[in-house]
Amino acid sequence: MGTPDLNAEIREFLSTRRARITPEQAGLPAYGGNRRVTGLRREEVAMLAGVSVDYYVRMERGGLGGASESVLDALADALRLDEAERTHLYALAEESGARGRSRHRPAPTAVRPAVQQMLDAMTDAPAWVRNGRHDILAMNQLARALYSPVLAVPGRPANTTRFVYLHPDEARDFFVDYDRIAADAAAMLHLEAGRNPHDKALIALVGELSTRSETFRQRWASHDVKFHRSGQKRLRHPVVGQLDLDFESMELSSAPGLQLNVYTAAAGTPTADALKLLASWAASQEQLPTETAPASAG
Repeated sequence: MGTPDLNAEIREFLSTRRARITPEQAGLPAYGGNRRVTGLRREEVAMLAGVSVDYYVRMERGGLGGASESVLDALADALRLDEAERTHLYALAEESGARGRSRHRPAPTAVRPAVQQMLDAMTDAPAWVRNGRHDILAMNQLARALYSPVLAVPGRPANTTRFVYLHPDEARDFFVDYDRIAADAAAMLHLEAGRNPHDKALIALVGELSTRSETFRQRWASHDVKFHRSGQKRLRHPVVGQLDLDFESMELSSAPGLQLNVYTAAAGTPTADALKLLASWAASQEQLPTETAPASAG
């Protein structure tokens, strides 16, 4: 994000957060029945945060750089931000205060051999590593089998968010909860854009998705942000059918910016049996598409 874009991001993020809170929810009297704004007015946010109206207006116009931690905390409380939204607010404030100073931190594009060894040693659970742009950098064989529909589409590095938005028919077949997956993917990417706004490849990815997908443009305009740490994911695999998986996502401390994702299923469940069947199927294949290249047609 350049300076004008950063100002716009701050303005849209704060205005969309206050628009979702009614005066009643904030414990404020709603005088008059013909309010011109959805949600809270700027002066109401200023009062809740304990700052002057002029100061809040300056912040919403992009002037977050000089705000103290206590002011940011009060603003986050006033807007009822969750942990991901608070993280995004602090990242925007840091970037606002760093104007003119490069903080470019390119997302890693490869893993160390020891990381691949770790993945390959995990034979009973699909496991893979991605960067903040959602590029798939390394996988074990079971993950390649599980994500074979994602890896089957052209273009490398394989990217889960590009698959979701630019191959929607295939993605709807694969992800049972496609709409939630699509919303989460855009929100996670928006969080990464706040943390690493000068990543040229990330800027290019957002531009590509915005140009080619109306759905992505709408999701991006909501300015939602979200962590992706754990939960459930339902996949519809073309070989073994539906899989109801638990996932854990954790940062690799030895490689900041990389996330390890591991899928499991409780023992004795149909999904656990399906994972065993998937492993057998993968072992029978002469060639599976990989994170570096799709399977050869020959």
